[in-house]
Amino acid sequence: MKAYVFPGQGAQFPGMGKELYNSSSQAKEYFEKANEILGFRITDTMFDGTADELKETRVTQPAIFLHSVINAIIREDFAPDMVAGHSLGEFSALVANKALSFEDGLKLVSARAQAMQKACEMQPSTMAAILGLDDETVQKICSEIEEIVVPANYNCPGQLVISGSIKGIEIACERLKEAGAKRALPLQVGGAFHSPLMEPARAELEAAIMATTFNTPICPVYQNATAEPATDIEIIKNNLNVQLTAPVKWTQSVQNMVADGAVEFYESGPGNVLQGLVKKIHKDAITGAYS
Repeated sequence: MKAYVFPGQGAQFPGMGKELYNSSSQAKEYFEKANEILGFRITDTMFDGTADELKETRVTQPAIFLHSVINAIIREDFAPDMVAGHSLGEFSALVANKALSFEDGLKLVSARAQAMQKACEMQPSTMAAILGLDDETVQKICSEIEEIVVPANYNCPGQLVISGSIKGIEIACERLKEAGAKRALPLQVGGAFHSPLMEPARAELEAAIMATTFNTPICPVYQNATAEPATDIEIIKNNLNVQLTAPVKWTQSVQNMVADGAVEFYESGPGNVLQGLVKKIHKDAITGAYS
């Protein structure tokens, strides 16, 4: 069985999508439609902008979504048996399995980006990558810290990203290194994504999600909040509603996809980070880019 996976924030690069735009009239049509929906020419920044310009919140998330989704849906051979996306990528996955229309998916991603930016400005916060320590130890140490600090991204065995207040992350990094972590790396991000500090963004995005029409998907989506397959519209919406404050269970999602028959994993979108994570989670998986 074939699983298609979609990357999250951080996968952007200058020039992303330009080749796709120039080589396919259908792709060009989708990109131009996106410019209309967003109210500015995001393609100008994607194709010719600098790395710093691509980091702007209103650009980054829609840009990755567009590259990922258009790359998939214009292909005649795109026929997933299951889909999943890492954080932002879950919205790409929901368009790929037709639970969301292209237009509605883009509108939700834009709303998500703006809501997250507001939450980041309300309280300075950050994240850090913890390498070489088991999940249980990381969880235990985070729970013992009085500041807000929680596991945020279960990326693969031995790689867990934590999220929280700046002081909480500083304390956690020190204690986790003392506990045997090979590295504890603060990340250059704007806020504590997938933590309780994203509650204002979650509440704002929930209103947008509940006002959006969802369709019965053509295949299951393995959602971040539960790592379980979902095809029921209400379940999908409920899991999306908590995504910003819940951890991304990527390790568990891939494990469940393999258990349910996935043999081949294809990453659609900029970069190849997810291919690497899938291989670390299941060394026998066949991985590749969908291009």
